Amino acid sequence: MKFDLHTHHYRCGHADGDIRDYIESAITNGLSVIGISDHMPHLFSPLDHPMPKIAMSRLELDNYVEEVLRLKKEYAGKIDVLLGIESDYFIDHERPYREAIERYPFDYVIGSVHISSGKSIFDRNRWDNLSSSVMIEAKKEYYRLIEASARSGMFQILGHIDAMKGYYPAFADIPAEDAVNSALQTIGELGLAIEVNTSGGTKLCGGWYPSDAILERALHYGVQISFGSDAHKPSRVGEDFEAVAQKLKDIGFKHWIYVKERKPVLVSL
Repeated sequence: MKFDLHTHHYRCGHADGDIRDYIESAITNGLSVIGISDHMPHLFSPLDHPMPKIAMSRLELDNYVEEVLRLKKEYAGKIDVLLGIESDYFIDHERPYREAIERYPFDYVIGSVHISSGKSIFDRNRWDNLSSSVMIEAKKEYYRLIEASARSGMFQILGHIDAMKGYYPAFADIPAEDAVNSALQTIGELGLAIEVNTSGGTKLCGGWYPSDAILERALHYGVQISFGSDAHKPSRVGEDFEAVAQKLKDIGFKHWIYVKERKPVLVSL
């Protein structure tokens, strides 16, 4: 059974196609479940659309939810369309996100840290001229935020948990094992999932998020695994699904999950 819970569309300002395009691509690629999970608006801002190339407008959130629910009905019997959303995690602004998450009938919410220490995790220049000790602290802070996002109770899946390596592959070699292990232990204890996100293949790191080493530790800590292509164009829906499934089996996982009505659904590997 194939599923993909992480897809975007035109509303976020940096993806191609509309929601129907992603659903049709999922059907073409043999998926049984497709999750739509565009970027939540930046709700802490007084502006409706402060980041037009990053996330949807606050004014579009109702339209987004209504469109997915309409398409869910239209495609019933052909493919299970799930209403998801990818929400940034800002430790100082939990309240507006928590309220929005509870306001809508999301099947699941992906919690992703995109900003750490005041900078984008994808900022190619954030590592320039930093000492090794500062790099270590930056990595620890990133994983502290991921652990805090797990403890927030807002999310069922945590997105791309080593995506800081996207444009700085050496991130993977920065020693911060205690922070990584602490985050994974918390995620496992809380019964949450991390995704294998195949969009890392479109970045300089050239591989999935997270690394095999992190997946091995996730297994140790009892962390559930989900799958997301993080597709920003319809052709990437379900990308590398079978290869990821085989890798997880090789590591020792017996199943992975998708999330419907905020509850995990086990799928055998």
